[in-house]
Amino acid sequence: MGVKSRSKVTAEFNMSSLTDIIFLLLIFFMLTSSMVQINMPLPKSDSKTIAPSDLSVMIKLDESVSVNGKPVAWEDLEKVVATEIRYADNKKNATISIITESGVTYDKIHRIMKIASGLEVRAILATEARKQ
Repeated sequence: MGVKSRSKVTAEFNMSSLTDIIFLLLIFFMLTSSMVQINMPLPKSDSKTIAPSDLSVMIKLDESVSVNGKPVAWEDLEKVVATEIRYADNKKNATISIITESGVTYDKIHRIMKIASGLEVRAILATEARKQ
């Protein structure tokens, strides 16, 4: 007597198509996020505390930058900041105050923060006072 064996159905889930979709979504969001420009107003604060700073970097709406009131080109900014920090009295706890006009994009602020991080100094973003 011939007994037929039943064909068993495997309970496996094929993940290859799911990983393809996730990979495509990742590429899509990476490409679209680089095209989005963040333009937010400056943060506001109620604090009356004035933080001590060794160096002030000011960015204007026309994207000109100045260090301690002296105009500097964006290409020379890191070199000038490093020189100012090197000759500062408080080298170990040096602080950079970032002062911007309202409407300056955050990529310029981020660039200065990266310079401060590379030089291992603190960076403080100056805030606008809240209107009472």
